[in-house]
Amino acid sequence: MTDEQLAKYRSSIDNIDAALVHLLAERFKITQDVGRYKASVGLPAADLDREAQQVARLRALAEESGLDPVFSEQFLRFIVAEVIHHHQRIAEHDDAPAD
Repeated sequence: MTDEQLAKYRSSIDNIDAALVHLLAERFKITQDVGRYKASVGLPAADLDREAQQVARLRALAEESGLDPVFSEQFLRFIVAEVIHHHQRIAEHDDAPAD
């Protein structure tokens, strides 16, 4: 037994999930470039001012879009924590002595 309407909803969700994965992959490619740049010029991995600005901006966007702003902030903080971790690893790698 199949429910065509449910299948349509699920197909749309699957497409959105795929788009989210592709967008996150692109975002992380760019943040890797940022991490390499920061390491090359001696900037810290974290930028608390930028993070606060992004949280405020995305909370406002979430509210405008009917999305829970608390969820959007948690999601952004999760992503930012991973980005900072990547930046720290890049900086540590750049500090390692050459073989």
